[in-house]
Amino acid sequence: MAEKKKVEQVIVKPEIETGKKDVEEGKALAVISYFWLISLIVLLVKKDNKFVLFHARQGLVLAILATVFSLIPIIGWLLNIVVIIFAVVGIVKALAGETWKMPILGDFAQKIKF
Repeated sequence: MAEKKKVEQVIVKPEIETGKKDVEEGKALAVISYFWLISLIVLLVKKDNKFVLFHARQGLVLAILATVFSLIPIIGWLLNIVVIIFAVVGIVKALAGETWKMPILGDFAQKIKF
């Protein structure tokens, strides 16, 4: 006897609510905000775009971590590999017009206010 399995649909809720206009206008700035301290400039310049702010906050957290990790020999350098991986994933998501909250760090990033 074949049993029918009930399939539940999983709906992935975006991390923030952004309009299509915000995403299209902000993709380039969202991408460059993952290039370390440029994120600080983006945060100061583009305060009205939620999509850009989301990615710039995460880029700033990664920049701070990369700086701190760079000062710690060997272990810090290895941890910087994780920072680079997070930055690459953030860039890919920004290019796709999506938001992706980094594990653990994403909560800290969203608490940054400018």
